[in-house]
Order: sequence, then C-alpha cells, then structure tokens
Amino acid sequence: MNVDVLWSKFLDSVKDDLTSLSYTTWFQDTKLYRFEDNKAYIIVPMPIHKKHLMDNYSELISNKLNEITGINYDLVFILEEEIIGLEFDENKKKANFGEDEEIISKPKGYNSTNLKRKYLFDNFIVGNSNKFAHAAALSVAENPGNMYNPLFLYGNSGLGKTHLMHAIGNYIVDNSDKRVLYVTSDQFIQDFIGINKKDENDTNFNYVDFFKNKYRNIDVLLIDDIQFLGGASKTQQEFFHTFNTLYNDSKQIIISSDRSPDDLKLLEDRLRTRFCWGLTVNIFPPDFNLKTEIIKKKIIAGNFEKEIPEDVIEYIASNIGPDVRQLEGSITRLIAYSTIMGGADINLDLAIEALKDFISKGMGEKNDIHRIQKIVSEYFQISVEDIRSKKRSSNISFPRQIAMYLCRVMINESFPKIGTEFGGKDHSTVMHSVEKISNEIKVNKDLNNIIEKLKDDIGIVQK
Repeated sequence: MNVDVLWSKFLDSVKDDLTSLSYTTWFQDTKLYRFEDNKAYIIVPMPIHKKHLMDNYSELISNKLNEITGINYDLVFILEEEIIGLEFDENKKKANFGEDEEIISKPKGYNSTNLKRKYLFDNFIVGNSNKFAHAAALSVAENPGNMYNPLFLYGNSGLGKTHLMHAIGNYIVDNSDKRVLYVTSDQFIQDFIGINKKDENDTNFNYVDFFKNKYRNIDVLLIDDIQFLGGASKTQQEFFHTFNTLYNDSKQIIISSDRSPDDLKLLEDRLRTRFCWGLTVNIFPPDFNLKTEIIKKKIIAGNFEKEIPEDVIEYIASNIGPDVRQLEGSITRLIAYSTIMGGADINLDLAIEALKDFISKGMGEKNDIHRIQKIVSEYFQISVEDIRSKKRSSNISFPRQIAMYLCRVMINESFPKIGTEFGGKDHSTVMHSVEKISNEIKVNKDLNNIIEKLKDDIGIVQK
C-alpha cells in the first residue's frame, strides 16, 4: 500500500478519537515517510511534536497502525530536514556492503511524494475567482507533460495555490504510476546546499548523485513559493538545469508564486522566460459567495457538535480577509471560544467577541463604512452609536437607511457586511433600505441634494 494512502487512512481513523483542536495541532501536518525494520518513520513539522507525540500519543499511533497493517511498529519521529541525512547514512551503509549498483539504479531520495492527502480536487471549492485555475490544474493532472508545461500558478497567500498543487500530485499518483515530487523552494535550496557536504572519502559525489536523482529522475515536479529562490544565485543556476532536463524529457513542471513571472525581479531572466513557456494562471481573492461556501465546507468537514447560524457565517465572510487559512482558522477559534465559555451557544455576539483579533486591521477609522457612518451621523446630528443601534425612531432610522444606501452605491460593500456594521442587521433589511432610498431620490429633489452633499463630504471614489 502506498505510504501516502496508508497515512491518509491512519489520519481518518485517529481523527475519530481526538478533539478537533488536538487533531489539528498534533496530527494534521504529519506524514508517513516509510516503514523499515519494523520501524515507522513519521515526519513531524516541529521539534516539539516529537516529544509531545511520543509522550502522549505513542500508544494510540501504534494501535492504529497495527489495525491497518497488522504489524507492531516502533515509532521514529523525524523532521523534514532530517530526511536527507538519513538517506545519506543509509546509502553509505549500503555502499560498504558492495551494493553500489543497486544504489545507482534506484532513484535515491524518492521515497515520499511529500504530498498531503487532504488536498484533493474533490474538496477544492470552486468559484468565479479560481474557476480558471481549477480547470487548468485538472487538465494538467489528467495529461501531465503534455498540457500546459510548465503550469505557473500565482496569487496572494492563502488563495488555494498549494491546495491545487497537491491536488494535481495526488490525482496523478492515484491514476498512474508516474513519480511525483512536491517541494517548497526552501527545501530545494536546502537540498542544494547539501551538495557541498563531504563524505568519508572527502568527496561530494554521493551527495551530487543523491540530489540529481531526487530532482531529475521523476515524472512530475511541483515546486511551491518559487519567489524564495530570489537572491540564491547558485541555486537558481541549478534549478535552471533541473528545469531544462525535466522539460526536455517532457516531464511535467508545476510552479507557484505569490507574484507573476514578470514581477519576480530577483530571479534570472532566463528562468522567468521559461516560466512563461506553458500556461500562467492568476488566482484571484474569493468573493463573498465563495468565502461563504468555504466556511460552510469547513463546518461540514469539522463535524462540529454546535450549529453555526447563517448570520455568523455571513459575519465571518464579510469581515475576515481573503486568506482561506484565516477563514478556516476563524471557525476553529470560534468553536474553541464557545467551548472555553462553558459551551455557550454560537451567535453573532459571541462571534464578534471571539473573532475580534481576527478582523482585518482596516476596521478602524480607515474603514470606509465607519467613515460613512461618521459623516452621515454628523450631518443629521446624531451619534455613530445611534446609527449602529437597533433604535427605530424616525430621526435615527432614516439617516441609517441613507448611510446603508451610501455604503452600497459608493463602496459596493456586500449587503451582509453592511448589515453587520449596522448593529447586526439582516441583509434583507439592508436591501430594503437601499431600494427605498434609491426610489425616493428619483422623486424627492431635497433628498437627492442631501445625498449629493454627503457624497462630496465622504469623498470616496466610487468602485
């Protein structure tokens, strides 16, 4: 059984015995490196995981592995950067026993794809902002080496580039016998630095062979965050040669970055040119509807005991930025906060309190909604607190409707976000207010003059 598939089954099984918080903290980012000599080598993200997993979860891990494989394994926890040294030691050990021919014939370093099984096409939420990127990624996955080579994905952090890269790799692994390797540019740099090490014969031949076999004796290379190669000139030269070797052999290359090839000014021109040989795809920030779908998907996947109301989902989608990891993290924090507060029901007030540190920094005076509220309040000589309140007297409700209208037509904010900023009003209430003012200014010249005066005072360029 493929180690990635086996570990995916292990994670699915162990998740049932843990709280969501414990699973996310200690198990979600682990992966199985390999089995050897009745030992299970498990890759963990940080040194603290080694001790905590051994001290607190070793029995659970051993039992789950035994259920899946029927074998009792000793557990060995290692970091990603320790793998290379482990491979070197074992290759040298084999060489001492006259197994050089076997070492050369095998692609050394290719014992793990480094892919995360949780990232699949099936659980990638598709919306207008990423529809093209999703289609391009699936095309490459179905026909690697022949469609869009290289595929270059770029966009801000947290928009799904890494998810799509792992989805491509997992699809290829599941549907072919091609050799796939996913690495970050930082891992590539560290592996390249290892070439300068010397073995017991005071040469680096073993290390050079190890590096070339790892990166060139494969069918699909996925390299994440290529922008971090900037400034590493020698590593760029090596990646240039690696790229050429794979490309000339019709091997698929998938690259991601936080900016377009033209904006990677610290990379050599010859690299940036090659990045444009295939297909370059920009992933845009998710809109409100896509963020809502992402949040709902996270809630379903989390199988939380408590129901999260629609107005809370809309609050999160309206106020958390476009980073998908932050959206997911906000749900985890909200659930944890509810638990800490003695199992309190999740409602809008609880969400506002729990997520106040998550809300974008621009929610202060620089927030355009707040600015509109302030200017409208001053014009009608009421307080900002009144305009955000639930008071229904005409001297407050009418200015509130005008402010809502201005938020919609001047800065094109979503109805749910406007409602949230006006004391948690339902989006239908906002829609009614906007429609009412829109119709009234057509027949009420005085109101139209007031609106134009307020627009001038606000001074925000219409979007």
